[in-house]
Amino acid sequence: MTADASTPSLDGASAPSSTFAVIGGGNMGAALAGGLISSGWIAAADLAIVEVIAPLRERLAEQFPGSTITDVVPPCSAAVIAVKPPDAASATTAAVRAGATRIVSVAAGVSISTLEAAAGPGVVVIRTIPNTPALVGKGAAGLSAGTEATPADVEWAISVLSAVGTVEVVPEYQLDAVTGLIGSGPAYLFMVAEALIDAGVLAGIARATCEALVTQLFVGSAEMLAQRGNPAGLRAQVTSPGGTTAAGLKVLEDHAMRAAFQSAVVAATDRSRELGRPTH
Repeated sequence: MTADASTPSLDGASAPSSTFAVIGGGNMGAALAGGLISSGWIAAADLAIVEVIAPLRERLAEQFPGSTITDVVPPCSAAVIAVKPPDAASATTAAVRAGATRIVSVAAGVSISTLEAAAGPGVVVIRTIPNTPALVGKGAAGLSAGTEATPADVEWAISVLSAVGTVEVVPEYQLDAVTGLIGSGPAYLFMVAEALIDAGVLAGIARATCEALVTQLFVGSAEMLAQRGNPAGLRAQVTSPGGTTAAGLKVLEDHAMRAAFQSAVVAATDRSRELGRPTH
């Protein structure tokens, strides 16, 4: 989930000025930048993306014409921290030294207290966990506010994340579980899609046909869930007593499908907590 940038330079004196910086130009940083521009939240000229890897900067320059693409943090009023967790604190310090008074971090496992210590007093820190469907504007994110944040700051942060999906405000102690659930969740669903495609092939359907059918299965089912809610009720609608779906669901229950997903979420939650622990 986190970007693949290293720690940016602390010296932004020679970089162009911007009103908003995204520090880390990997998948999540680029997704947020693209969403902010395409939604009209910010003009391309007012956005800077900070990335230390030269080939990635070249790609970002093509992807975001008009924006500042740089390897140093420019003067800015706010910043998204989209680097790897070990680099989040130093990137936060760099943003604050460049003038940022609002920080939104998407670094998995890095606590608000760690970010606030790196930012210093008077800086608003927001910690959030988005997921990779943000790349197509359909992300989901959990968000928690730091000690300096006001309701207006929270609404501002929600507006940032809403550019690429939906946002739920949760207590910080729940963010590791949010990571295990929706941060890692796309991988669980993609694995289910892989398994269904393989099952269709085993049943005698051509793989290309299986891929097309399973893709639409996910799209249509997701839209039904979004419109109607109540996944248990939707499942019941598909399941006639003694029918084909009931037979298939019994096999999944016999193989402890629910328990497997629960264990996966708990394991990912525990790993998120481990990532947030000091390494020294």
